Amino acid sequence: MKRFAGILCFSILAWLCPGKVLGQATAPEVAFVNVSVIPMTGKRVLRNRTVLVRGPVVYKIGPAKKIKPIDGALVIDGNGKYLMPGISEMHAHIPVPAVGNDELVQETLLLYLSNGITIIRGMLGDPYHLGLQDKISTGKVLGPRIYTSSPSLNGNTVKTPEEARQKVAQYKKEGYDFLKIHPGITLPVMEALVQTAKEAGIPFAGHVPVEVGVRKAIEMGYASIDHMDGFVEGLVPESAHPDFAQSGLFGYNFTNLADPRRISELVKAVKKAGVWMVPTQSLLVQWTSPMSGVEMTNLPEMRYMAPATLVQWRIAKQQQLANPRFNADTSKTYIALRQRMLREMEKQKVGLLLGSDAPQVGNVPGFSIQREMRALSEAGLSNYTILQSGTANPARFFGVEGVYGTIVRGATADLLLLEGNPLEDIRQMERIAGVMSQGRWISKGWLAQRLAIIEAKYR
Repeated sequence: MKRFAGILCFSILAWLCPGKVLGQATAPEVAFVNVSVIPMTGKRVLRNRTVLVRGPVVYKIGPAKKIKPIDGALVIDGNGKYLMPGISEMHAHIPVPAVGNDELVQETLLLYLSNGITIIRGMLGDPYHLGLQDKISTGKVLGPRIYTSSPSLNGNTVKTPEEARQKVAQYKKEGYDFLKIHPGITLPVMEALVQTAKEAGIPFAGHVPVEVGVRKAIEMGYASIDHMDGFVEGLVPESAHPDFAQSGLFGYNFTNLADPRRISELVKAVKKAGVWMVPTQSLLVQWTSPMSGVEMTNLPEMRYMAPATLVQWRIAKQQQLANPRFNADTSKTYIALRQRMLREMEKQKVGLLLGSDAPQVGNVPGFSIQREMRALSEAGLSNYTILQSGTANPARFFGVEGVYGTIVRGATADLLLLEGNPLEDIRQMERIAGVMSQGRWISKGWLAQRLAIIEAKYR
């Protein structure tokens, strides 16, 4: 899982080519001067520091009084600002464009980048994404680096153990970073898939098929379970005689059957197995809220989405509210139950990964990760845990600690400059002064101009 994606020149959005500082002349060095550094190597802030970047890596970090930029360096005044590693969006989606039309892809990558996301884990792969990775690796495009899953493995695409073995071998050979699991896979097929994946050395992640169940999934060795799929069902005692096929979206219909006293034991199993969790809490908060489809599609960030997409989202949300199983009180209990599980995961030090599932109904790429951080904060997680889930933890997950996710000498210069301290207030993550992607400085003004182009197109 060590394929990085890099960077495409956006023709329509006027992306500049590699080796350039966006909106500036080419500089031999970029210096963040008098800045407070949140290195994410521990819960600390290094004040009055200068950070030097040369090429795509962090070259030097030290007290501002002792480190001076070289002649010709681009100097960025960090006074009153905070520099931290760029964010990883660990449950993202990348569109597959019509032939010859990459504009939607370019817009999506910009939305991620404009919110400080410098790495994305694509959760529904396509051969196009492999080609995109190749283009990115040559440094032709500006955007978050990408890890990509295989195409969906589900009850329709793998119906027999032999089909599962063939698909795993095929996707490994084609170069996907990991396998994406979706619902509908039977237990015998899943067992064949897991055995073949382990033999081939390709991780698998995603949903928990009903016939597998969360406890079996944990034992199987998922790299990550996303959405906390199967966890509410895992809290339902056998004495309730549940029909798991009727559990609803991520266990919503079983909310009132779940026994919270079983949370600690279930989380302990996750911790013991070393399975990572991608909660996508904001997705469920948004989906189960009584907010109408009109209200949802009038949120500020919706101005960056196509009108046709907003119509689809509005209809989907209204259908959810009209569902006879939907109930406002049940929704409150459901979200509170998920929040309780998240707090227990933090308590037991389960590996958490920041991900929001975008673009998904109500989730605008990039902006949804801001909502995700707020949702995790509302669940009671500490700001440091939240930041760690989007920086150092993804690097650990991919086995590349020190390459990104922390600000240390020699690390890739994926950086985020903020106006305030997110360790004190997680909403400071929204106050972005600029983003650095593989050593390329992208100012707040430049990003605002590109966002304005997207907004004008759709409005």
